[in-house]
Amino acid sequence: MKRLMNFLRGMVTLRAEGPYPERLINLCAQEGVEFWGVEWLDETTIRFTARRRSLSLVYRLTRRAGCQAEVEGSHGLPDFLLRFRTRYAFLVGLALSLCAVAFLSRFVLTIQVTGNQRVPTAVILSQLRQLGVYPGVYGPGLDRKQLAQEALLGLEDLAWMGINLSGTRLEVIVREVVETPKRVDETECYDIVAEADGIITHVEAELGEALVQEGDTVLAGEVLISGLVSLPPPQYTDLPTRYFQTHARGRVWARTWRTLTAAIPLEAQVKVYTGEERSIWSLCAMGRRLRLWGEEGDWERFDRTAWTRQAVLPGEVILPLTLNQETLRAYQLQTASLDMEAAQSLLEEELRRYLDSLLGEDGEVETVQFSAKVEEGMLCVTLQAECQEEIGKEILGSEAPPS
Repeated sequence: MKRLMNFLRGMVTLRAEGPYPERLINLCAQEGVEFWGVEWLDETTIRFTARRRSLSLVYRLTRRAGCQAEVEGSHGLPDFLLRFRTRYAFLVGLALSLCAVAFLSRFVLTIQVTGNQRVPTAVILSQLRQLGVYPGVYGPGLDRKQLAQEALLGLEDLAWMGINLSGTRLEVIVREVVETPKRVDETECYDIVAEADGIITHVEAELGEALVQEGDTVLAGEVLISGLVSLPPPQYTDLPTRYFQTHARGRVWARTWRTLTAAIPLEAQVKVYTGEERSIWSLCAMGRRLRLWGEEGDWERFDRTAWTRQAVLPGEVILPLTLNQETLRAYQLQTASLDMEAAQSLLEEELRRYLDSLLGEDGEVETVQFSAKVEEGMLCVTLQAECQEEIGKEILGSEAPPS
């Protein structure tokens, strides 16, 4: 720390010569002059270092001691700055840089969103941009409390928002709405019906009356578990059968057969690039785009690809400064025949993916077969699969209790 203070204040190395140089040392000590590094060069000459601001006082004390002193060297921050006293362009640039730093530090450069899980960060930033909050906005001019309240009106999935300004960084802290558990309606009568045709393999009736059992064949829409439950009377009595309605719940598995079909034209329009290509470079700073060079062509058809380089500070701090390059490639459309094998493989993959979405997580495919044929310039692929899946689906019951 002492070395740093000496550097900031400036230091000079003096050489004093006289009959009694020790008198100079004593006078400096009496007057409170800070000096160090005293070195005897010979019987009448000494060298020492003092602070730059004490140089005039040291000269007066040197005359009182009957000595002569000269400066051998000086170093420190004042000497460094004095080198530029005649470089006016540098001084003007330095002043402008300091003013720019002081001025630009009051603008928002980065916006950080924390606390969100279900609501995407892009949605929150988009809502704030509509309210005038974006990289480059004047930070002290933001009414952060009012902005947070207005942003919540457009984001129904957020329960709270806080906005903090820390230098050039705007921190947006959010809390999401706690999802209300779905309430099961127990006041209505619900049935579980079959979503597809099949042969029942397993029934789990949690609530309601099962109308099917293992081995039964059912059609789509047939009631599997009824919400109308019957209560038979005691044996050997003449009392009527009683009924009550409930919300049927349970799971029913069945063996099903699925048939799916997809088609694709055998001829398609393909791109043939002409070789003409252009690049457009632009700089985007604080939400404003500046085109550096390059122009778009007058082609009828072209592809556009973009390359973006984001400015990032150490610590993964993203700055609102990007360098963008757009590449335009001209092309023409030509009719070409599709590869039959590739087209068939593509359709088979799409059908299998669609079948998996129909079966859900619990469904299983036991066997699958594909067949293909060409009709009217179209390649048609048919999938036939035997599956094990849950086919139960809840619907509002319409059956009334018998009178």
